Amino acid sequence: MGMLVRGRWTEDDGDSRGTGGRFDHLPTKFRNFITADGSSGFKAEPGRYHLYCSRSCPWAHRTVLLRSLKGLEDVVGLVWNAQRGTQGVTAAEQLPHTVPGADARIMHLHELYTLANPDYTGRVTVPTLWDAKRRTIVNNESAEILRMLNAEFSAYTDDAFDYYPEELRAEIDEVNDLVYHAINNGVYKAGFSTSQAAYEEAYTKLFAALDQLEQRLGGRRYLCGDRITEADWRLFPTLYRFDAVYHYAFKCNQRHLYQYPNLWGYCRDLYQQPGIAERCFPEATKLGYWSNPRINPTGTIPMGPELDFDAPHDRDRL
Repeated sequence: MGMLVRGRWTEDDGDSRGTGGRFDHLPTKFRNFITADGSSGFKAEPGRYHLYCSRSCPWAHRTVLLRSLKGLEDVVGLVWNAQRGTQGVTAAEQLPHTVPGADARIMHLHELYTLANPDYTGRVTVPTLWDAKRRTIVNNESAEILRMLNAEFSAYTDDAFDYYPEELRAEIDEVNDLVYHAINNGVYKAGFSTSQAAYEEAYTKLFAALDQLEQRLGGRRYLCGDRITEADWRLFPTLYRFDAVYHYAFKCNQRHLYQYPNLWGYCRDLYQQPGIAERCFPEATKLGYWSNPRINPTGTIPMGPELDFDAPHDRDRL
């Protein structure tokens, strides 16, 4: 996977490994927060901030979706990364890429990180939220970027819907905790484990969590309350990729998603919400995973599976 060590790119990813062959994501290190009033030092302003995202990445996908849902596409910029190369992902689809607010022209995303911190050590991840005014990275933690997009740019959008309403926050946080550890991150823990015991541990927790959500969604349309919340958009990108990638490439093969009646219908329900389908990228998603030699040494890209996300979901009965 590779990472930066004191500002230099290296293919060594040993620091991301836990004991016993376990894999986990390293903690993100840029954790500043944009606020509407600027009290954080990062004031919400149109044109100032830019999201660097990959079409294949589920962590980036959730922020792309909320940026669109909140009507912020003309407020917060979006830079699409190209595919992974010899030094991680490239900076943009058109290279060299001129960094907003800076004179720097870069080829790789890791160069954006060293612009923000020349001595940075850690992963180079998407989404990355860049501040063109202060010429630095604000945040590279997708969960926190979601909160900013949801609440801090209200002055620049007509969309007043709150995906993290106060009365549901305790429930949303509880569901998010389960989904993050066992499902969002769980598929990676299974796929990148290097011991049988670590793989089986992650695999067992993943399918136990999916079983739990299958039961939960048997009596309600969405995860929390009777409305779509942040919790739904944090789960959806993983479900959307499950059969095309994780079932095969990450050995998460106890069941297909389509074998869960409630989860599969729920996934299609979210996919069919206005503006979502055109911000899902099935071929780029497959290419982003299956072209990785660590996952697929032969480099051949699977033609299937055939999944009909547009099929009727019948979730409105709930």
